[in-house]
Amino acid sequence: MFQPHSEDRLHIRLHRARSVVLTTQELVEIRAAQRTFEGAYMRTALSQYSFALIILKIFTSEFYAIGALFAVYGTTVLICSIYRRYQGNTQFVTTTDHDGELKNKFRTSGNSVLLLTTLSIGAYIGLFILTLQLGT
Repeated sequence: MFQPHSEDRLHIRLHRARSVVLTTQELVEIRAAQRTFEGAYMRTALSQYSFALIILKIFTSEFYAIGALFAVYGTTVLICSIYRRYQGNTQFVTTTDHDGELKNKFRTSGNSVLLLTTLSIGAYIGLFILTLQLGT
């Protein structure tokens, strides 16, 4: 009923995913995905924090809401990066179904892309609203 580690259901080349020794080609593939996707999310989050800090330090108090918006957006991108990393750890595994058969399980990063798209649209709408309020 309860398993000590839920990852024991996931397999890579018929080995438990937690204890498999990866080949050189598999390591290169995983590292490339980490550099490309996870690094991009982290760089985006850091750039949003930097931009928020510049707005908060340079501009007057009227712009503090915009700086706070970019800080919150950077935090949500960071959370999305953590979610993407969680999904990426189980991207190329096989899993056992209820009948005991192994099934290939390939998950794209569509969920994290949809999450980041939704957050970005919300941030741009918020930025537009805050910019319109500056004139009043």
